[in-house]
Amino acid sequence: MKKIYKSADEAVADIHDGATVMIGGFGLCGIPEDLIAALVRRNARNLTTISNNMGVDNFGNSLLLENGQIKKHIGSYVGENRYLERLVIDGKLDLELVPQGTLAERIRAGGAGIPAFFTPTGYGTIVAEGSYADGSKKETREFDGRPYVMERWLRADFALIKAYKSDQWGNLVFRKTARNFNPMMCAAAKVTIVEAEEIVELGRLDPESVVVPSVYVKRIVQAVGEEKRIERRTTRKRA
Repeated sequence: MKKIYKSADEAVADIHDGATVMIGGFGLCGIPEDLIAALVRRNARNLTTISNNMGVDNFGNSLLLENGQIKKHIGSYVGENRYLERLVIDGKLDLELVPQGTLAERIRAGGAGIPAFFTPTGYGTIVAEGSYADGSKKETREFDGRPYVMERWLRADFALIKAYKSDQWGNLVFRKTARNFNPMMCAAAKVTIVEAEEIVELGRLDPESVVVPSVYVKRIVQAVGEEKRIERRTTRKRA
């Protein structure tokens, strides 16, 4: 039951060209910095990434983008990344924007084995006018007098996750806002790879604090890079 890997590079060594990769985090909070850097070094190409955001220029998920590794991105916020904007305008990146709550539910549905669900979010907008991955038009339906649009689950080959603590089996604890999209992605991927700030012995975690049980985790690495940036620092002069 070998789950602890010596390095992030070893943990991502089998992420292949054309893989679909979920990447945890919200903005720059709770992103797996070391695993992203290792995937850049791995240089797998034509990736489809699923993440709340695309990081900022020269940091976070943007490193994969700037290295030319991503062919399609599915996410809900891209406003801090000027390079992504340029790629989309130039037709060099396939971008699927999803309302944030819908994105979270599509990932959760993928982990729960629910292939589709109906939501009122996006009905009557270009979200509902879009199509599914197979090219078919989105289905709409009325329930109790209210219109809904059907959305399909999201699943991935790999998930790159950031945790506060992990034991040696992969039971995970998250810290505050860094919890965000990380837990739901663990269940929605075939192979979940976790970068943990601290790895502890079995029995050291309070069972009540465990958010993700070890059954969803395949690989664990000790976090090394802990820059923990914020997206935009805004200050004002003292009165």
